[in-house]
Amino acid sequence: MKVFITKTFKRSASKLHRNQVIILEKNIEKISASPDIGEAKVGDLAGVRVYKFHMLHQLILLTYIYNELQKEITLLDFASHENFYKNLKKQLKN
Repeated sequence: MKVFITKTFKRSASKLHRNQVIILEKNIEKISASPDIGEAKVGDLAGVRVYKFHMLHQLILLTYIYNELQKEITLLDFASHENFYKNLKKQLKN
């Protein structure tokens, strides 16, 4: 399974501490092992999947696009729930 990372995802990941990076990597491995694990979104976010997990007692939403034909996952972004979907819509428009 090929995993691609957007600039936004990379920028968010660079702000994490080492123990948070380990948690993030474990969850990325879960997604690559089972790409359908995330909840498929509809409407403006059609084609995007959201996987929810906890990082140090905080709910984190990780968004990705799964291309089933080419067996590719593109990691879009991750953050806490506050304004997450609004920011994601802006990112997808650009």
